[in-house]
Amino acid sequence: MGALDGKVAVITGGNSGIGLATAKRFVKEGAYVFITGRRQAELDAAVSVIGKNVTAVQGDVSKLDDLDRLYETVRKVKGHVDVVFANAGVVDPVSLAESTPETYDKHFNLNARGAYFTVQKALPLLADNASIILSGSAAWQMGIPAFGAYSATKAALISFVRTWTAELASRGIRANVISPGPTETPMVHVGAKDLKRVQAITSRR
Repeated sequence: MGALDGKVAVITGGNSGIGLATAKRFVKEGAYVFITGRRQAELDAAVSVIGKNVTAVQGDVSKLDDLDRLYETVRKVKGHVDVVFANAGVVDPVSLAESTPETYDKHFNLNARGAYFTVQKALPLLADNASIILSGSAAWQMGIPAFGAYSATKAALISFVRTWTAELASRGIRANVISPGPTETPMVHVGAKDLKRVQAITSRR
């Protein structure tokens, strides 16, 4: 028996990196997973890699209509959710001097607003004693140059789960943030401008 036998999980950003690795492990432990991502080709590849017990729903977590479509699919296929892993996000390093409203909004719309409404929209389907997990980062404590907006979004997640833990305690629902250090994923390469930047990010401990 697996640790997650019979459980239903929603994993945003489940088409690559930490999200895909989590989806694979959850299925190995007996769960059925719904994964999301913005790029259909990557979702199709992820479904092939996971192999079974998976449904992919293309969408952008910063768009509420996409989240509604995700949870309507979950409702029709499984009817409830036991685990929500709000993992989708973006990192685009830019200094304070060079930052624009567009780069600021890109980080907050995906990393903070997206996580917030991913959880809110899940509530009608969320089982008692369910688990909410947000994908944070050690960056918010490290003071990394050019990561101001990104790090601030990750700090916001800490506040979210403290509030939700109190709000949802009567239903036994747990809320946690995982805060990994630098992890070699496709997002690191997209956010970094060249190989030296990638090495600088992943070498920080």
